[in-house]
Amino acid sequence: MVAIIGRPNVGKSSLFNRILSRRHAIVSEVSGTTRDRLIASASWNGRQFLLIDTGGLEDDPDGHIPQRVQQQADMAMGAADVIIFLTDAVQGLTATDQAVAQRLRRTDKPVMLAVNKVDNENRELAAAEFFQLGISETSFISAYHNYGVYDLLERMVDLLPTRELVEQWPATELRLSIVGRTNVGKSLLTNAILGEERSIVSPEAGTTRDALDTPITYRDHTITLVDTAGIRRPGQVQRGIEKYSVLRAVNAVHRSDITLLITDATELATAQDAHIAGLAWDTNRGLIVVVNKWDLVNPNRFRTERSLHRVHQRLHFMPYVPVSFTSALTGEGINELLDTALSLWMERQRRVPFRDLQYLLADAVSTHAPPSRRGNLRNRLRVRRVRQVGVNPPTFVFSVNDPKLLHFSYERYLENQIRERFGFHRTHLRLVFRAEREERTARPGVRARTRAR
Repeated sequence: MVAIIGRPNVGKSSLFNRILSRRHAIVSEVSGTTRDRLIASASWNGRQFLLIDTGGLEDDPDGHIPQRVQQQADMAMGAADVIIFLTDAVQGLTATDQAVAQRLRRTDKPVMLAVNKVDNENRELAAAEFFQLGISETSFISAYHNYGVYDLLERMVDLLPTRELVEQWPATELRLSIVGRTNVGKSLLTNAILGEERSIVSPEAGTTRDALDTPITYRDHTITLVDTAGIRRPGQVQRGIEKYSVLRAVNAVHRSDITLLITDATELATAQDAHIAGLAWDTNRGLIVVVNKWDLVNPNRFRTERSLHRVHQRLHFMPYVPVSFTSALTGEGINELLDTALSLWMERQRRVPFRDLQYLLADAVSTHAPPSRRGNLRNRLRVRRVRQVGVNPPTFVFSVNDPKLLHFSYERYLENQIRERFGFHRTHLRLVFRAEREERTARPGVRARTRAR
């Protein structure tokens, strides 16, 4: 683990993104943009490591959120094997820099001093004052212009502890994105699952800004939790930091296997909840609706059934979606939620043998033949065969004489037959209908009628 620490606005997130070669952290001129610890996997010259971006260190943080930011930075330094202490050549050596350096002298971990924003010779001459901090590993860099970063990484890799090489088999990893409206308890739920304060929790809306990836192991399965910023209605999203926070939340849905839609038990199934659920539906992701703050509504059997009805009524386009009831504050329902996620993930990985699919198709067509268009038998849809071509989501390709003859009701009928026969009760199914001549060629770019349900 390599932690990047320093005062606010010295370029920690810029260096973080530069090392990763992608825009992972939100970069802004606003002080205190980064709050939680951002962790991402990186590599250099064949050495893999975890890179940690932190919030800015302050001498006397004032307020709940700034104090929590300091705690997050302290946790990052405690877990790190190498610490990169980043400073700013433009602002020069400050009292806060000296206080941080004094604090780092008490640690036995390797510390590297990186003086950022050294863009010209004048700044390089001015940056010489940082040598008085007494840190032997000192580098002059510019994260924005990619100056000196490679040399910094070369020296950083040499300080990493050596690990015994063991043979590892690639493991299948479940990615869970945690999304929802603002202040529904996403960060608190993340902390309840992890058993630690991974995300800063505050009554203030918009506390979480970046998408925070955290790997865990549950029942011998590797799971990556992605906590995200709250998604408000498009007209209410402010330009700047909040806009980029929402974009990262949407991107987290795209790169996840299953989305946990967190809702508030006291304000259940809103139009915005349905809008966020539509993001997972459009991208064929698995979805679990999590009714959080369940301890606030005096739960009973009647209230549970009523809540289930309201959720399914609002998400009428996803009648199969599972619903879990949790309380992030008390820990109620957390294990049941993770069990549901694993069960749904295994369902999305299920493969159906080709032979069983042909038996299903024969039974379905004999029971309910495809309707003809305007009573003309020559315009009747003919389904020749079906095969499964993918998982996560389960994808089935039907060979037909003409996809244009398919009516949506018969497509829904075939989907329901697959669900009932093979136990796909809680996941999307992607059905593709191809003309038989196109199916024989099976070349890229073939036009086909595709529906995701």
